[in-house]
Amino acid sequence: MYILLPKAQDGLWSLAGKLTSEPEFLEKHIPARAVPVGQFKIPKFKISFDFEASKLFKSLGLQLPFSTEADLSEMVDSPMGQSLCVSSIFHKSFVEVNEEGTEAAAATIAVVMCRSLPAVPPMKVDFVADHPFLFVIREDVTGVVLFVGHVVNPLLAG
Repeated sequence: MYILLPKAQDGLWSLAGKLTSEPEFLEKHIPARAVPVGQFKIPKFKISFDFEASKLFKSLGLQLPFSTEADLSEMVDSPMGQSLCVSSIFHKSFVEVNEEGTEAAAATIAVVMCRSLPAVPPMKVDFVADHPFLFVIREDVTGVVLFVGHVVNPLLAG
């Protein structure tokens, strides 16, 4: 999960616009290396979404599964001779972030330097989601975005 926190308190919609209009935006803003984090605070939240998808699928041309001519009997255990078709399709999704769903992570950074230079530890970055933010869940190998959402008031979340 990636959490995108705009710098400006009221920057959520501008950030959302960039994310949706610039395909490379997310990739350009994911750090190439682990970033040491000091204070890290995000609210607990649960967001759900559901809709009846039959009309959408039909409008996209998917008609056969909904017709009486469809034969889905090999996909579902049913009495022999009984013709099965899809009556409706419902979609429901949710994302929940809480203490149990959060794991502590540690990062190791190797620093290569000349012997005459003193080691400079990387600066820690605080991440406090105290104003509206976006979250993105994506599959990292392919880069496919699976879920996008936003929290408008983190003080009320959870």
